[in-house]
Amino acid sequence: MTRGKVSLAYIAKDSARKATFTKRKGGLIKKTQELISLCEIEACGILFNPYDLEPEVWPSQLKAQQVIQKFRNLSQPEQSRRMMNQESFTKESVEKIKEKVTKKQKVNQQNQMTQVMYQCLYGKGFEHLSTDGLNDMSGLISQKLWEIPRRLES
Repeated sequence: MTRGKVSLAYIAKDSARKATFTKRKGGLIKKTQELISLCEIEACGILFNPYDLEPEVWPSQLKAQQVIQKFRNLSQPEQSRRMMNQESFTKESVEKIKEKVTKKQKVNQQNQMTQVMYQCLYGKGFEHLSTDGLNDMSGLISQKLWEIPRRLES
């Protein structure tokens, strides 16, 4: 059975919030252990919570200090090379989506021009195309003519 969608909102009820924290904390520790085992990396976890006076350090305080020191010994560009904040993550996502949209638009335009080219073969002319459309059609025809010898060879 799958879990239902979780609402990411503050849990007002103290006992429910504490129970959720305990479960999620266990999940974080388990995921960290999986990363260490499966990927052979060094990782640690430091959890500050309102229910304990001391922060929880995992796997141990000594191991966490070693990981943090190793990170601090890196140069500043190396430390921040892959770090992202919400803004940079969103910008990167938007750029990727824009690239996908551009590629899809190009494919759609090529499909439309191919369709127009086939319609012309059946007697419909180019009169309805704009100057840009005619330029695109010219490029498509040149591309198709260039592909003919390659297809004949194969």
